[in-house]
Amino acid sequence: MTIAEREREMQAVAEEVTGCTLCELSRSRNHAVPGEGNIQARVMLIGEGPGWHEDQQGRPFVGNAGKFLNELLTKAGLQRDDVFITNVVKCRPPGNRDPLPDEIQACSGYLERQMNAIDPDVVVTLGRFSMAKYFPGERISRIHGQAKTIGTRLVVPMYHPAAALHQAALRSAIEDDFAKLPKLLAEVDRVREAASEQDTPPDQLELF
Repeated sequence: MTIAEREREMQAVAEEVTGCTLCELSRSRNHAVPGEGNIQARVMLIGEGPGWHEDQQGRPFVGNAGKFLNELLTKAGLQRDDVFITNVVKCRPPGNRDPLPDEIQACSGYLERQMNAIDPDVVVTLGRFSMAKYFPGERISRIHGQAKTIGTRLVVPMYHPAAALHQAALRSAIEDDFAKLPKLLAEVDRVREAASEQDTPPDQLELF
């Protein structure tokens, strides 16, 4: 996609999400939260769902978990403006309960369109519900921080920043996982360069 095409598609998704009534979450929301960030981002972060602060402002990760996420990005040499941030569900589940399977399914088309428009090199799943999209049946405690090549992208499951706020023991783990992002991006570049030299499609080379 050209930049103009990306902009049009991302704007279209945002407008559709804002008026979406595909599931029951639309009845209780204040604001839908399509996501925000760089539409040419190399890193896309996918959380679980908006919380109270996000529902009030219509923006992802603006509460305490968002502040911690900003710190994590900074330590990885990134800023919010460098990445794109969204969730598997675009409206807040009442009482911050877990999103239900039908709610995740209702939003899945929006997420796929965002993914296709941005075409990130690295996808970071934050929490077990976004992890399950790529690693069904896995436990986040077992595979967090372990990158896997899926299609042409690296997908890295990580703990949700909110988990570290509630369980201090997880803080160092998520900090260590985020610290791997520069290396992962460099590895993507290395593979692309090798593919170019060998005249081999990048998706035929294994990253890990």
